[in-house]
Amino acid sequence: MTMNKIAYLQCPTGISGDMCLGALVSLGVPVEYLIEKLNGLGIEQEYQLRAELVQRNGQQATKVHVDLVHDDHHHHDREHSHHHTRHLPDIEGMIIKAGLPSRAEAWSLAVFRQLAVAEGAVHGISPEKVHFHEVGAVDAIVDIVGTCLGLDWLGIESNESGLPLLYCSAFPTGGGTVRAAHGQMAVPVPAVLKLWEMRGCPVYSNGIDKELVTPTGAAIATTLARDFGSPPAIAIKQIGLGAGTINLPIPNILRLWLGESASLQSNFSDYEDTSSNLETISVLETQIDDLNPQAIGYVFEALFAAGAVDVFTQAIAMKKSRPGILLTVICHPENLVSCEAVVFRETTTLGIRRTTQQRAILQREIQQVEIEYGKVRVKVAWKGQSPEKVIANVQPEYEDCADLARKHNIPWREIQRLALQNWYLVNS
Repeated sequence: MTMNKIAYLQCPTGISGDMCLGALVSLGVPVEYLIEKLNGLGIEQEYQLRAELVQRNGQQATKVHVDLVHDDHHHHDREHSHHHTRHLPDIEGMIIKAGLPSRAEAWSLAVFRQLAVAEGAVHGISPEKVHFHEVGAVDAIVDIVGTCLGLDWLGIESNESGLPLLYCSAFPTGGGTVRAAHGQMAVPVPAVLKLWEMRGCPVYSNGIDKELVTPTGAAIATTLARDFGSPPAIAIKQIGLGAGTINLPIPNILRLWLGESASLQSNFSDYEDTSSNLETISVLETQIDDLNPQAIGYVFEALFAAGAVDVFTQAIAMKKSRPGILLTVICHPENLVSCEAVVFRETTTLGIRRTTQQRAILQREIQQVEIEYGKVRVKVAWKGQSPEKVIANVQPEYEDCADLARKHNIPWREIQRLALQNWYLVNS
C-alpha cells in the first residue's frame, strides 16, 4: 500500500509565520536550503535568516529569526521609501521570477492571495490594492515562501486540488490589543478574523490575552490546511517544534506532526497473516422508534449515494416497550460528515453516535465469467501476495445473476451455480 505523508499543525498557543519556519527546520529542513531558494526572490539584502534552539517553559524548540537589515539611507531619503511598499502584483511577480519548486511556488501564491483578499475585505479595497508595509512585507514574504518551501521539501503529499495533505487544530483566539500602523487594534486583528470567517475555522479561548494568531500564520494555515479540528488518523513519524517569540503561561510552541496515513498495513509481528490490510473506518449508529418504515428504504439509498460502505438495521426494543430499529452506517472517515447529514435530514433521530474502528480488509477485484446464458461479474477476494496468494472468497454479483435469471426464466441459484462452476474451471 502507498504511504501518504500527512502533516498536522497543532497550535495550542497560536501560529505565526516564524513559528511555522521553526517547526519545519526542527523537522530537518536545512536553513541553507531555505536561504538558497529564498535568494531567488531578490530581497536577500533586506534580511538575514537564522535558526537557534531556545527554551520555552523548560521545553526546547527551534526559533527562526528573520532579522531585518536596516538601511538608514532609505529611511531618511523619502524618495526611496515607496520602493518598500509592495502590493500583491509586485509580490506575485517576485515569486514567479524566483525559480522555486513548482509546488512551493503555487502554494506561496495561494497564501499571499488569501492574505490580500482578507486584508482587502477588511479595508474595503480590492486585493491588488492592499499594500504590505515595509517590515511586514519582507517578513511575510520570507515566512510564507519559506514555509511553502519547507512543506515541499518534506515531501508532504498533495491532494487533487494540488494543496498539501495538511490539517490544523482549532485556533486559540488570544485577546487584548496590539499596536499597529493605525494605532491600537483588538486581538484577534481584523485580517485574522476575516481569514477564519473565510474557512469557517473552529476557535476557542485558552485564556491568554495576547496576539496568538498573526495574519501571516492564519493565512498559511487557512490556505493550505484541508480541514480544522482533531488530528486525522495518522501514524506519527516525527514532531517538529517551532518556538514563538514571547513567553506565555504554557510553552509558546507550534507543533507540526509529520505522519503517514493510518490505512496502514498491520505491523504486529505476532500476526501470522500480515497480508490483510488494516484500514480506519467510521461507524455511525442511532436507534429510532418513531419513523415511518417506508422512510428507511429511502435512507439506505441516500446513504449509499453519500459514500457509505455499508448500511444495516437491527430490530430492537426501546423505552415504553416500543419496537424500534438500530441503524448502523459504516463509511470511510472522509464521508462521515455527509453520511451523518443524511441521517439527520431523513430520519427523526436527535443524536448519532460515532466511533472510529480498524477493519481488516481482503484485497479484491471483479473478474468476468462467461456462461451459456451470458456474462456474469464475479467478486474475488484473496489474502497474501502471489505466489502464496490464497483465494478467500468468490462471489458472483447478485444483479448480474438476477438479470440473466429473469431474462431466461431460470432459477437465480442455477445461474449463480453455473457462474461459480465456470470461474473454478477457468481458475483451477
